[in-house]
Amino acid sequence: NASMPGCWQSAAAADLRGPLCAAIEPLASHRDAIVELSSWFEQEWPEWYGPAGRASARDDLCAYAAGGPGLPFGVVALLGDEVCGVAALRAESIASHRHLAPWATALLVKTSRRRRGIGSLLVEALEREAKARRFAEIHCATASAESLLLRRNWLLHERIALDLLHAAHADHLR
Repeated sequence: NASMPGCWQSAAAADLRGPLCAAIEPLASHRDAIVELSSWFEQEWPEWYGPAGRASARDDLCAYAAGGPGLPFGVVALLGDEVCGVAALRAESIASHRHLAPWATALLVKTSRRRRGIGSLLVEALEREAKARRFAEIHCATASAESLLLRRNWLLHERIALDLLHAAHADHLR
């Protein structure tokens, strides 16, 4: 899907501050946001992307922005010109689960824009993209977004111990 413009709003968007109407577009169309998004990743996941981390936020985001028919594939949420969220599909996520694909990863909403439906819009965009690419299901390992995925009717598949993320566990949902 080359473009996913529009004003999408999920039923889960309503809260006391009101829903936000965000456009969801391919990260490939917004490569200029990679520097800002890299900073977000380093702050949100310092064990993985920080100075002593095992990965490069910039490298991962550049891969998500590569475009083309294969994986990985990234999307951003926009409120006007403001980038307020990001998410991606990738072929692999957890080493012990390489037999499963694709994986929803890198789901992150700007702190000041959270709890207003943007995460749900990003997941919805990944679901549409996976379907367009003929994947029957998507997998996600998360220590923090289980309730979002359950609201979108994902199913908990298993709980996984993930020492590398310094989390007690991650939930594998599909």
